[in-house]
Amino acid sequence: MQNIVAKQREFFLTHATRDVRFRREALKKLKNALVEWEDRICEALQKDLGKCATETYMSEIGMVRAGLSETLSHLRRWSRPKRVMAPLAQFPSTCRVEPEPYGVALIMSPWNYPVLLCLDPLAAAISAGNCCVVKPSSMTPATSEVIAAMLGSIYPAEFVTTVLGGRESTGALLEQKFDYIFFTGSPNVGHVVMEAAARHLTPLTLELGGKSPCIVDETADVAVAARRIAFGKILNAGQTCVAPDYLLIHSSRKQEFIEAYAKQVKRMLGEAPLQDPEFTHIVNKRHFERLMGLMQGATPVIGGKGDAETLRIEPTLLVDVTAESPCMQQEIFGPILPLLTYEKWEDVEHFVLSRPRPLASYLFTTSSKAEKRFVQHLAFGGGCVNDTIIHLAVHGLPFGGIGDSGMGSYHGKAGFDTFTHYKSILKKANWLDLPFRYHPYNRMGEALLRFFLR
Repeated sequence: MQNIVAKQREFFLTHATRDVRFRREALKKLKNALVEWEDRICEALQKDLGKCATETYMSEIGMVRAGLSETLSHLRRWSRPKRVMAPLAQFPSTCRVEPEPYGVALIMSPWNYPVLLCLDPLAAAISAGNCCVVKPSSMTPATSEVIAAMLGSIYPAEFVTTVLGGRESTGALLEQKFDYIFFTGSPNVGHVVMEAAARHLTPLTLELGGKSPCIVDETADVAVAARRIAFGKILNAGQTCVAPDYLLIHSSRKQEFIEAYAKQVKRMLGEAPLQDPEFTHIVNKRHFERLMGLMQGATPVIGGKGDAETLRIEPTLLVDVTAESPCMQQEIFGPILPLLTYEKWEDVEHFVLSRPRPLASYLFTTSSKAEKRFVQHLAFGGGCVNDTIIHLAVHGLPFGGIGDSGMGSYHGKAGFDTFTHYKSILKKANWLDLPFRYHPYNRMGEALLRFFLR
């Protein structure tokens, strides 16, 4: 690992990656490779997660390609120095901000969207001019191997390197000194990554998770809400960091929602969801058993069954849920949705704000007053009004968490900014030197200082 980082640092110091033409060419190679390798990526994701080709393109390959198109369109403008107005006290001078790459970046990606959450931050790091060590998840081995082969076919190792393996490889990487670390994964591992970064004073971004609430108020279009919430829980079998994690619904709409949700699940996956070949399965047996255990103490009014052989779990709606239920003690990360009711908005605020700040939040309403309270009163990374999940598909919107759900953001310009250090430069002319800043001080000089600095 030390040798990998040393070679990348040596290449970075040639300054080749600072050239915007080099970065654009590298991003174009990645975009073209996604087309060339699409079939192999689909095959690998089918093997690792049972993900169908349509969902793979919609939530993985297509998202990366769209992000690359956005970045390629704006990269020259993002990379230019920015002029800043110099204050009169510094006359005569000019000021500017110079964007520059950090150097060698480590990108650690998770298993749930192994292509999107690996290549999106990689594209951002490349756009800013960094060299990158990529560490994909060992829990999706087929996809990780395809990513390593694809990146190895288009980039020299001293520019982009993929490291495979499990905890031992991760631990060895974290012992090295990087110039930036970008981690997507669980809060538990996020603590470990942050501790390792602290030893080297390495800046980092943490994209974590949390229990993202979904609120349906008394004014909501329940049919639309049920369809879009079902989409959020069925996509990738709910194994999405921004999936609706629990439902807070006004008591007057509870029964109507249950009926509408059942209708939407049947419409999307048929009478036998466990046998739908396009329904993604749970990543492994350990997570399957954990999810089945989370249903204890609650009543499934929709779904509730699982198949240990195929690792599929029916989209499930749970009632008789309390704040102390097992499903409310951790992020679910599966197709299970606990339902809780409320009577007034103040109950929603108290419930949500008394818990760690989530990565996402969702509100279904037709009330502009409710929308305003949702946006202004609740703290969360990002979210939607009258939809779920799709805010992360808008590359102009920074994506990231707050508090326990992470720190920092990326996507589009925010991704370029994340991997960029903005160097401040003041250039002073030699033909005039205002004397009042120098010793010895006097009353006239102090008066001039007070005039300029106020």
